[in-house]
Order: sequence, then C-alpha cells, then structure tokens
Amino acid sequence: QVQLVESGGGLVQPGGSLRLSCAASGSDFAINTMAWYRQAPGKERELVAFYGRRGTTTYADSVKGRFTISRDNAKTTVYLQMNSLKSEDTAVYYCKVNLYDGRNYWGQGTQVTVSS
Repeated sequence: QVQLVESGGGLVQPGGSLRLSCAASGSDFAINTMAWYRQAPGKERELVAFYGRRGTTTYADSVKGRFTISRDNAKTTVYLQMNSLKSEDTAVYYCKVNLYDGRNYWGQGTQVTVSS
C-alpha cells in the first residue's frame, strides 16, 4: 500500500505563485510515473502535468510556460510550481502515482483558489 500526502494549496491572488508537494510513502513499491490533475467545480478531472520515468514532462496547453513539474532525487515526491496563476486555475489538485506493477494511487486533493 502507498500513501500520498499533498500540501501547498491555498488562496492566492491572480498573478501569484504556489508550490504543491505530494510525498509518497509505504513499503515495497517502485514509482514509474507521477502526475498532477485538477478538477474544478462542475468540470471533469483533467491532466495538468506529467513526469515520465525518464524525466520527460508534458503539460496541458492551458498551463504551459506557467507551471513546472519536478521530482526529488529519491523519486518519491513530486512538486508542481505554479506561477502567474489565473482565476481559471482554481480547482482541487490531485497527484497520481503509477507503480511499475501497474497500480495507481491518488492523493487526497488540495484546494487552490485564485481570487482577489
């Protein structure tokens, strides 16, 4: 079993920045890929940023140039640096971890609200 703990959400003004963290813990697991998703009220959950096994990254068009996904050297924590935040970035953000054995785990979600 893998536990994911997210942190870093909150209220920020338009144009501001936040950094989200998602730390994985447990026993006998090997992480393949890590990603951040978000879900705004009344909308479906969408992929925001993806970190592949070889360090490749992909982003939703709506966040390119503003968000950066990264991972620590131990490969158990994933970050999402969010700059130039807009009101449309308001959502609950979830991290997702895919293991080499095929299992997927989701974080509990952290609220990001962009408002003046």
